Amino acid sequence: MLKPRADLRPNTAEYETTPLVKATGFREYDARWVLEKEINLLGIQALGLGLATYIHEIGQRPKIVVGHDYRSYSLSVKQALTLGLLEGGMEVLDIGLALSPTAYFAQFELGAPCVAMVTASHNENGWTGVKMGANPPLTFGPDEIGRLKEIVLENQGVSRAGGTLKRIEGFREKYIADIVSKVQLTRPIKVVAACGNGTAGAFAPEALRRMGCEVIEMDTELDYTFPKYNPNPEDHAMLVQMAAKVRETGADLALGFDGDGDRCGVVDDTGEEIFADKIGLMLARDLSALHPNATFVVDVKSTGLYKTDAVLKANGAETVYWKTGHSYIKRKTAELGALAGFEKSGHFFFNAPLGHGYDDGIVAAGAVLAMLDRNPGKKLSELKAALPDAWTSLTMSPHCDDELKYEVLERIVAEYQALADAGGSILGRKIVEAITVNGVRVHLEDGSWVLVRASSNKPELVVVVESMRSEDDMRALFREEVKPRLAKYKEVGAYNQEI
Repeated sequence: MLKPRADLRPNTAEYETTPLVKATGFREYDARWVLEKEINLLGIQALGLGLATYIHEIGQRPKIVVGHDYRSYSLSVKQALTLGLLEGGMEVLDIGLALSPTAYFAQFELGAPCVAMVTASHNENGWTGVKMGANPPLTFGPDEIGRLKEIVLENQGVSRAGGTLKRIEGFREKYIADIVSKVQLTRPIKVVAACGNGTAGAFAPEALRRMGCEVIEMDTELDYTFPKYNPNPEDHAMLVQMAAKVRETGADLALGFDGDGDRCGVVDDTGEEIFADKIGLMLARDLSALHPNATFVVDVKSTGLYKTDAVLKANGAETVYWKTGHSYIKRKTAELGALAGFEKSGHFFFNAPLGHGYDDGIVAAGAVLAMLDRNPGKKLSELKAALPDAWTSLTMSPHCDDELKYEVLERIVAEYQALADAGGSILGRKIVEAITVNGVRVHLEDGSWVLVRASSNKPELVVVVESMRSEDDMRALFREEVKPRLAKYKEVGAYNQEI
């Protein structure tokens, strides 16, 4: 295989004979590119060979599960990846159309230590990518991705004999049966299953029905044009439609799933969205009563209520804040032997006896339903109302080029750190701490905070704010503090959404 290049153009002879791989596609814990512009199918093949080479390099057994999400080009991408894996001497088990958690489950069920799931997750059409791992339930982090990047870009892939391919038929049923075996409802619950026409439409409605729900399907027909909006339950467009469907049908809640089914979003019986960190807090309250002295891991975008909640304290629960990113939270949850990990973007991780340790949107949905089942006299809105008051923003992402975002973030972090060191204040409140484990999270004396970090998988920064005072104050923290501060940086562009 020729050495990958980053300067090839489609519709040229070179493009058909040489791998195109742009370095920016290797992100902190997975790989994502705009297909044809940033990587071609030969580049995907080079990635497969590089992954096989890395797996042999670390001494792991060369047996790997592959699957693909529902996009017009994902099957072609998976086939190109498989060619590279076969060239690298891997035993490939192809489970076909799948969710990311279906592929993770297959690692356990099929005895394969490695996984390569072709998915762009919730990214817009045109994007492709691969989520990879070689030690279940973990997925790659910066060290593994960094070495893989070096192997691919420096053309260090090693061809080996012995590559084999086996197609695993009917694996969807084994996956659904495993989830359903852990959740059987004892009371009727009417749920909207929202899939945004993404891959989860082929999995989630049936799983929820078999748990015992009355299911109202919403955009569950597979359509890779995504005619209404991207399947992303963290985006306002999808949440608004979920809320409208709940109000229209009188459902008890709506559960929304992203493009590859590893995240879950929740709207309550009143049609109000509940961000995943608050759902996590509700689940932590529920589960810590069943499992005293449990440990939970949450990401730095999550509410500060975990540290102050009286119910968690009474149940002896401990909460650890860690870096945002499904790979980071998954790894920390495993490292600490935590009962569960929660990420504000909607990734939920449950260790035994609740799950296998990886992020699974349908398993998370089952946990929410089981919580409702254990509280037969309570609506979801009432469980939410029992939480202390805190007003948390949407996750907002201003554009910032991949090549520039980390250097820009360094300057923003330094600015906030200097303000904290000088005893400064924000909107009349003294800064008490600046946590810099992942960007900067600036805590104020009343418990409110603001966060700025770099997106791990898109050319964006990430902004979240939380107020312990009011919704208006939450908006002011963004509009009067973070937005004008970031506007001073010419590299920071338009936001994907704003409060």
